[in-house]
Amino acid sequence: MDAVTRIERALNAAIALAEGPGSPPRLAEAMRYAVFPRGARLRPRLVLAVAGAVGDDQPGLAESAGAAIELLHCASLVHDDLPCFDDAATRRGKPSLHRAFDEPLAVLAGDALIVLAFQLMARAAAAAPQRLGPLMLTIGDSVGMPTGIVAGQGWESEPRCDLTEYQRQKTGSLFAAATAAGAAAAGADPDAWRLLGDRLGEAYQVADDIRDAVSDEEELGKPIGQDAAHHRPSAVLQLGLPGAIARLESLAADAAAAIPPCPGAEGLRAVILLETQRLLPRSLAVRAA
Repeated sequence: MDAVTRIERALNAAIALAEGPGSPPRLAEAMRYAVFPRGARLRPRLVLAVAGAVGDDQPGLAESAGAAIELLHCASLVHDDLPCFDDAATRRGKPSLHRAFDEPLAVLAGDALIVLAFQLMARAAAAAPQRLGPLMLTIGDSVGMPTGIVAGQGWESEPRCDLTEYQRQKTGSLFAAATAAGAAAAGADPDAWRLLGDRLGEAYQVADDIRDAVSDEEELGKPIGQDAAHHRPSAVLQLGLPGAIARLESLAADAAAAIPPCPGAEGLRAVILLETQRLLPRSLAVRAA
């Protein structure tokens, strides 16, 4: 079974838990709306890729870890789109959740997805309970304070912030969690895989800054020009477009070099370089080719 099918199956099973008897139907519907139809699923794909590279002896646990990280990512998008932050009208090519439902349900759906991620991990750990602690700590640290995605969002309310630190927390933390969780789910040392996730997360944020500056709304699936409109830290605003592209290429090379020795290292390295190239907007990818 391919990685995307495994991920979608795990996410459907997770949302089905929230749709159980007695649940408020509109809230359950809002949670499903936030998760489906699928986005790129980069983070859970990364979990499965790392688990596979080190010897995936507990595939169900790896799938649950990947699904949990994707639920947390989806929750962050729901909250990011709220009127108190970006007030975004669209997400993934459809109305943002607070526009499709309402603002209170969007807040509750995001909160419920965060809790569901940890419920899912707890249910999946029965097959390898000794791995639950490292997995919960890895994923929890990627979300909360002092350096998770909540902290990254918090930097937008500060008078100044370091661009690298902001990107590492807001975006890189979940990528670092994905590589570390993939290793932990397969019984490998999660700390050895964090640097790979850090580099990939920073690369993704730089690419997102580039797309926000030069892509179009149809390709991106959400409003463009948000960094400039909201005066947010951005690699394009700080480095210029050529400098941001050069930074992306450097981070991609650093990520490939950060893969620890493992049976699937070469295959994983090729996947990472290909996926990083795909992050560029179509216009720049054609020009680069």
